[in-house]
Amino acid sequence: MPEVRNNTAAGRYEIYLDDGTEAGFADYRVRGKEVELPHTVVKPEFNGQGLAGQLVQRALEDIQANGQCVVPSCSYVAAYIQRKPQWQSLLCKLD
Repeated sequence: MPEVRNNTAAGRYEIYLDDGTEAGFADYRVRGKEVELPHTVVKPEFNGQGLAGQLVQRALEDIQANGQCVVPSCSYVAAYIQRKPQWQSLLCKLD
């Protein structure tokens, strides 16, 4: 089963396969209570395995646990949140 790790030094979540291969990542930027998710990448050879969804879900779980809100500037993240109503409350409110 793939493992998602939060690499705080690099500002990204990384997903690793059972053999230790890094299959993808999701960048993030923290600005106070706001967490921007600007970029999600899964290496082409691992597409179609649900890895991007696992990355985004872990990021959203952490954002929720930390009492933060999300700015989904990555089109994949925005579409993921649109498809999953349980995460829509995490969207940062515009003033």
